Amino acid sequence: MKAASIFETKPVFSFEVFPPKPDVPIENIFRTLGELRELHPDFISVTYGAGGSVPGASTAEICETIQEQHGIPAIAHLPCINETRESVLEKLAQFRARHVENILALRGDRNPNVEPKHDFSHADDLITFIRENSADGEFDIAAACYPEGHPESTDLDTDIRYVKQKVDAGASHLISQLFYSNRDFYSFREKLAAAGVSVPVEAGIMPVTSKKSIERMVSLCGASIPNRLAKLLARYANDAASLKAAGLEYAIEQILDLQENCVDGIHLYTMNNPDVARYITEAVRA
Repeated sequence: MKAASIFETKPVFSFEVFPPKPDVPIENIFRTLGELRELHPDFISVTYGAGGSVPGASTAEICETIQEQHGIPAIAHLPCINETRESVLEKLAQFRARHVENILALRGDRNPNVEPKHDFSHADDLITFIRENSADGEFDIAAACYPEGHPESTDLDTDIRYVKQKVDAGASHLISQLFYSNRDFYSFREKLAAAGVSVPVEAGIMPVTSKKSIERMVSLCGASIPNRLAKLLARYANDAASLKAAGLEYAIEQILDLQENCVDGIHLYTMNNPDVARYITEAVRA
């Protein structure tokens, strides 16, 4: 099933998982998927599994498992900064072979230790390439967006122009990077509409489960920490269990408010933790 078609009938509720690292048993991801299936997500996206994943657990293989064994549409992440045209064609062939028809086209994060390839400078280049090298409608292509602007953008208005380029190139819907202020998301949504972007925009929610993990993610994506969340981080700096509990409640409040304000969908970054996904899903669907 094409993920874009789900937005036509209802607000979407979806999950993100990632391939296991080499030191993690492959059974863990299969166990996680089995538990997530019980929560009936509309689709599950799978981050890009580079050479660091265990054998048999690539992005394409996990997507196939999600679809064939669990009956849930899957979206394969495909960052292009370290890909060539030839390697992307190879991955498209892998997706076809495993019946993966949904792709999240990304530029990907720069790695200072890796010299990037030069075939694709931006995600819209990748989207165009996929469209040109696949049958009409063969792949449904999603793209990413940053409610507070991409860390490398000069300003939010410039970043929104880049988002529009992705949509004009063929992205059928958008999945946002994490954010912790719904006001930022609503403002971003209004700016997108003013720029002529009318595709569905799914709000990416990453629960705060530890101080260290959230500081790392914020440093990578450039998201800001609102005062209320900063106070929670300070209050429970030495109490990991209480911080996790407060972080989950913060995420639930975020989602409920987004749902009340007619969000197109919620994309929950599960961090491969089905207990976290279950707690939040049951709370917002109650």
